[in-house]
Amino acid sequence: MISRFFIDRPIFAAVLSIFILIAGLASMRSLPIAQYPEIAPPVVTVRAVYPGASAQVLEQTVAAPLENAITGIEKMIYMSSTSTSQGVVEIQVTFDIGANVDQAALTVNNRVKQAEPRLPQEVRRQGVTVEKGSSAFLQVLAFYSPDSTRDDLFTSNYVTLNVLDALKRVQGTTNVQIFGAKDYAMRIWLKPDRMTQLKLTTADLLRAVNDQNAQFAAGKIGQSPTGGPQELVYTITTKGRLTDAREFENIIIRANADGSTLRLKDVARVELASRDNEFIGRINGKAATLVGVFLLPGANALEVAANVKKTMAGLAERFPSGFTYHIPYDTTRFVEVSIKEVVITLVEAMLLVTLVVFLFLQNWRATLIPIAAVPVSLIGTFAGISMLGYSIRATGTAANGMIAARQLCRNR
Repeated sequence: MISRFFIDRPIFAAVLSIFILIAGLASMRSLPIAQYPEIAPPVVTVRAVYPGASAQVLEQTVAAPLENAITGIEKMIYMSSTSTSQGVVEIQVTFDIGANVDQAALTVNNRVKQAEPRLPQEVRRQGVTVEKGSSAFLQVLAFYSPDSTRDDLFTSNYVTLNVLDALKRVQGTTNVQIFGAKDYAMRIWLKPDRMTQLKLTTADLLRAVNDQNAQFAAGKIGQSPTGGPQELVYTITTKGRLTDAREFENIIIRANADGSTLRLKDVARVELASRDNEFIGRINGKAATLVGVFLLPGANALEVAANVKKTMAGLAERFPSGFTYHIPYDTTRFVEVSIKEVVITLVEAMLLVTLVVFLFLQNWRATLIPIAAVPVSLIGTFAGISMLGYSIRATGTAANGMIAARQLCRNR
């Protein structure tokens, strides 16, 4: 009976079909696309660094105050913390599915700020970071030197200074991080035997380094009020932080009564090297710096991946000699192949439906009905998906089922 209503009103049926097509096409442009659906709850990561501390010290002095401050946040399900012997503590705060991850990160950051006064001074100096966590890997980029003229220390710092910020500005990325970043650091290797002979402790050396490697405001000469006429004011510029290993070697540890001085190079070896050597990245046997790009929840993976590749193509034009990049891991390859297979399946289905209807009815006019009805029903489905709050990713199971069925028919 319902079909008779539309059969008697062909103009109304045509207009309604066109409306469904337009709504479906508009929904297709706004629906997110990715390899997997968003079924994981949002996570906020809190990270703190305490150089030289053991896992037990981290748990007692850093993790415990932060956990006490974070506990009880609205819509929080649970949290887990990991304290490592490398002096790093990470707290994963998991929220209910559907919670606003931006609001959750802001709330966690406010709680962390309240707990910061109770943290050790070195931890506060290093800083406590609060970031939105994401398990949606989009790509992994590898930067390396094909001819081995650039070491991993150079590649890591070049990526940090020239590539990392550009990738973070790409719309649709929630986090871009270097795995095992090898930032430049001044490494001071102590000589315990010499320190024992000279009755020095590690705290003595650390105090001297902190006092003499600092930036100070030296003030001005001639600034009012002055005792007489003063026409010029001079800003005093002094030596600030030390920059190379030789300057660190000349740090004075102790001045003796006879005028002699004990310097850092007398009890330690100083070198400019990597701050962290725990992670080693390789690609095809070459030392490489690996960068992970994470997808923002709800973003179009294909569009974001294309923007990342476009950004990298522009940056690659300014790469120094003996330095290049490669994308060894890219989740959008699976998405592209899946979409291609679904399109092929739909085209084959359309051809089969048209052929079967024409062979049985022997009437071209009757054959036009399924030719017009199938696209309307398929494209209009996207409008229904959008209204129900689903995404194109939620149809992946059905699409894979269609592909599997087609392959099964071919095998038989």
